[in-house]
Amino acid sequence: MTGKPIIGELRVQEVVLPSGRVTYTILYPDGTPHRLADGFLRTCNGGTDRAYAYLLIDHLRWLEFESLLPEAVTMPQLQRYMGAVGAEYAGPYGRPWRVGKRPYGQSSLESAAACLKGFYLFQGSQGIHQDLASEFSLTRLPTKEDKRRKFLGHVVQDMPANPLRPPRTVRRRHPKMLAEGARKKLSADLQSARDRMIVTWLGDGGFRVGEMCGLHLVDLHLRSGADCGECVTPHVHICHRELNSNRSRAKTKYPWVIEGGVVRGGQVRRASPAMVHTYFEYLTTEYPTSARHGMLLVQLKGPRTGDPLTADGVRQMMGRAGRRLGLGRTNPHALRHEFATAVLDASNGNTVIVRDAGGWASAKTVEETYAHTNLHDPLFNAALEQVWGEHE
Repeated sequence: MTGKPIIGELRVQEVVLPSGRVTYTILYPDGTPHRLADGFLRTCNGGTDRAYAYLLIDHLRWLEFESLLPEAVTMPQLQRYMGAVGAEYAGPYGRPWRVGKRPYGQSSLESAAACLKGFYLFQGSQGIHQDLASEFSLTRLPTKEDKRRKFLGHVVQDMPANPLRPPRTVRRRHPKMLAEGARKKLSADLQSARDRMIVTWLGDGGFRVGEMCGLHLVDLHLRSGADCGECVTPHVHICHRELNSNRSRAKTKYPWVIEGGVVRGGQVRRASPAMVHTYFEYLTTEYPTSARHGMLLVQLKGPRTGDPLTADGVRQMMGRAGRRLGLGRTNPHALRHEFATAVLDASNGNTVIVRDAGGWASAKTVEETYAHTNLHDPLFNAALEQVWGEHE
């Protein structure tokens, strides 16, 4: 490693490749890349490289703070780093690490652990500090959940382990949702057919904002018996695309193709009658005929009229409406939480239905995040009365 300074002066840089794909790297002030960080981020998939770049630059800044080098850091020191970024109180530094920023939550700690493991394994593959890389090359016995996720899981003998991964706790609480009746107030207040459609689709479809902003018109099969043959009712295909001009992309990466002008594959999400209605209202009254990009959501005003709408544009639109109506913090993801809770209640707690309706990776995620018991549910009351009756 050169004698160049790391800390604070390092920055994350977005790089647009000739293909149009956006990647990320870490640069010194003079514009030269941090060799190890740049090499590692080149190995990451699209969508992962951005998150890992910001997680990695935090780590590189900590190394400088501790007067350490990637080539010499030890596993106990890395474990101390994981404790520092997750600390909610002043620790051995006299103040929490990352002053002015929130400590990492459980999900961010797990991502940071995966990022650091990848970074130091990459460093080892370059012939640097291979002793540390060998400490990351551990395995563990597979759990039942591992076997369920794997094809031919019954033959799985071991799984990769990560000594930096934090222990899994009851990691999630029921998320904050919009104030009661907020969605109805938003729909009544919004003047644009596009904005009303956004609120309806986020609420009825449980879309992530990146999924919705990444939709193309060809992905929408909003009539019964669509040519794709994958769903007989109106539905949407969520397709991961790296090259959307608004840089929005679906989190899920199911394979998909366009055959004869018809999209097949991706993740199929059902569409409600209200979703279909608001779509046609938007398409017939506001969608610009000059738009040639084929994306669903577009800018309606300003110098960029007709360009694809970004996820930040949706967040800003909802934030402004929430402040105007006195609803407090209003963001798109709150409608996804509301959707999940409503489907869970309507399906009598069936987390598999919620998983498939909202596109979660596993029913366990739904159960840990949204599952709850209604203390006045007839089944809940009957169970308690049966137990109490046995002791009379």
